Amino acid sequence: MIHHLVLFQLKPGTDEETIEGMMRETRMRLLKIPEVLGVRCGKRLTAKEKWPFFFALDVESTEKLALGLADPHYRQYEEEVLAPHVIENLTLEHEVEPGRDTRYS
Repeated sequence: MIHHLVLFQLKPGTDEETIEGMMRETRMRLLKIPEVLGVRCGKRLTAKEKWPFFFALDVESTEKLALGLADPHYRQYEEEVLAPHVIENLTLEHEVEPGRDTRYS
């Protein structure tokens, strides 16, 4: 299993209400993608953190991750939810079940 984590730095002036809306939209939109097994998202606890918003996806394999990221729901999410508010992002991907061939799960 692959855990796909993306941290976001947001544009100045992005308020808590906007971040709450981004969290709702993240769950609603990304769970529509067939390859996505689970979605988590959240916001920072302190104002000092560089990355005030994140989401994480769980998928079965790297192949399914690629399909999920190419899905029209994901593309629309990027354009409508992320693009208006994001300055920078950091993507991290981890194998959750070491030893499995994650390409063909």
